[in-house]
Amino acid sequence: MTVMDFVLQEECLQRLQNRIEVPYDSQNREHQEALKALWHASFPGTELLGLVSDQWKEMGWQGKDPSTDFRGGGFISLENLLYFAKNYPKSFEELLCKQNGDRALWEYPFAVAGVNITFMLIQMLDLQAAKPRSLIGAVFLNLLIENDRAFDILYCITFKLMDRKWLEMHATYMDFNTVIKSTRRQLERELLLEDIQQIEDMPSYNFLAR
Repeated sequence: MTVMDFVLQEECLQRLQNRIEVPYDSQNREHQEALKALWHASFPGTELLGLVSDQWKEMGWQGKDPSTDFRGGGFISLENLLYFAKNYPKSFEELLCKQNGDRALWEYPFAVAGVNITFMLIQMLDLQAAKPRSLIGAVFLNLLIENDRAFDILYCITFKLMDRKWLEMHATYMDFNTVIKSTRRQLERELLLEDIQQIEDMPSYNFLAR
């Protein structure tokens, strides 16, 4: 790698870390608008009664105020959900409405699962370190150079893969952590495949539908 490559890596990582460090702020107008946009992308045609409303439970938030669920993932977890809704609307709707497969009586809550996925990916890729301390982290950084939206796309891949694992394992709510661990192991295997030159080369990317 050249010096310029290292500089580019640092810049790409820093931009992503800057996003990761932003906490969700319920008083921030930009954050409020992003939350409204998520609602309208999820339930087009259904009027949102307020940023604090029992309606949010329909999306899988724990209570009527979604801001309390962002603590683990920060604002980027909302950005990830919104990116998913806008770029892969078919897959997003399938997961939101649990349209595929033989579903459990006690399903995972969609939105909270999304925040957990953001948190898991940050940990798996060691994104809060000054530079990658693992092979997985180094591989991902190369993918980030190829596409500055690689983290958002990986999030969408992960959510879809997690749902497939959920169905394969006939999981219920209490199995969520086990499903997440299984999903993480598969992601790690795929990222280490020799022919992965860009994030879209991951085999599980093919599960996504626009």
